[in-house]
Amino acid sequence: MSDANLDPLLKLVLTQLDDDQAQDIVTIDLKGKSSIADHMVIASGRSTRQVAAIAQKLAEKIKQAGFGPVKLEGLPAADWVLLDAGDIVVHLFRPEVRSFYNLERMWAFGDAPPVAGNA
Repeated sequence: MSDANLDPLLKLVLTQLDDDQAQDIVTIDLKGKSSIADHMVIASGRSTRQVAAIAQKLAEKIKQAGFGPVKLEGLPAADWVLLDAGDIVVHLFRPEVRSFYNLERMWAFGDAPPVAGNA
């Protein structure tokens, strides 16, 4: 998917994650497959401190850009932080926690694999 075709909120999320050096960024298109969101983004941080910092900065950038407030879950421990931005849900993990839960596999639909890559 080229940048020109990206939803503005998704583009902002992917750009910010890349700017904050999130690792292994994966986007899963949920349109027509789930009512929870249009997109799920999964990324990793190297430590709980980085995961928390990425989550807080991303929530602030989304709000500043006029997309409304973001709901954050899991921030105190920061092993796994969930950001609910309405049309986009972002999961930020420490690598060990991410591999344990393996959300990419759980949310893979048929023969349409998750789209890996940065903005």
